Amino acid sequence: MPWPPEVKRAFIDQQFDLQHRYYVARFSSADFLILLEGSEPIGRLYVDSSAEQWHLIDIGFLPQWRNLGKGEAVLKTMQRKARAHSVSGIKLHVERRNIRAQSLYRRLRFRETDAGDTHIQMQWSEV
Repeated sequence: MPWPPEVKRAFIDQQFDLQHRYYVARFSSADFLILLEGSEPIGRLYVDSSAEQWHLIDIGFLPQWRNLGKGEAVLKTMQRKARAHSVSGIKLHVERRNIRAQSLYRRLRFRETDAGDTHIQMQWSEV
């Protein structure tokens, strides 16, 4: 958008605030985590680990930290922790057009369990 930088920043901040409030209201048991590289924030993770099956609600990285294997590392850590806690699995939803994320999830043995018009539900389990 050809907006001045301060208008773009305000718009992005507003969108983040609205999304965050929605996640907190909709997924009241979820944790909101800031992902760090050392002490530098590089992304965020919303995950509900309060049920028998964990729900990865959202994961995202700052642009300069994308495509460096950080998402894969976070997901593998979640899988290890799920195994250690005898969790039945991890579920998530991914946009149908997000082919790269789908490919990553499939490499990590997530399988499609349901599909809608805009999103695909995927699940990982040890079974």
